[in-house]
Amino acid sequence: MTIADPGAAETETYRLDAQAGYLLRLANQRHAAIFQNHVAAGLTPTQFSALVRLAEHGACSQNQLGRLAAMDIATIKGVVDRLRQKGFVTTAPSRDDKRRHLVSLTEAGQALIGELQAAGQRITEETLAPLSASEQKSFLRLLKKLT
Repeated sequence: MTIADPGAAETETYRLDAQAGYLLRLANQRHAAIFQNHVAAGLTPTQFSALVRLAEHGACSQNQLGRLAAMDIATIKGVVDRLRQKGFVTTAPSRDDKRRHLVSLTEAGQALIGELQAAGQRITEETLAPLSASEQKSFLRLLKKLT
């Protein structure tokens, strides 16, 4: 068995350009700019996610929608309030539990979903464009692993 010489180890200098958080922030800034170029109706990424999740899962409680869209209680409340003001969602008491309100898409919200899904696809394609097809698959697989 060989024991490594502790003095032989090279000390690597901290470089911001090599840090995961810094690189993720830069990638996110690029993605956010691409998002803004493709999404109409003045929607934020959190509003976009809430609408798409409602389309996927149907009417649900605000708390459930927050879990589905990976948002905390305070964030989803603000998102639902703004989407309601824009006329894309409505809330109504649950038939089963009057204390619970269900969030659902309005006709205007439903009409927007196809456009949002198409925009989402274009956003992903443009965000990942610098990568080869194989790199894109690997990148998405690794991102899922981090989340």
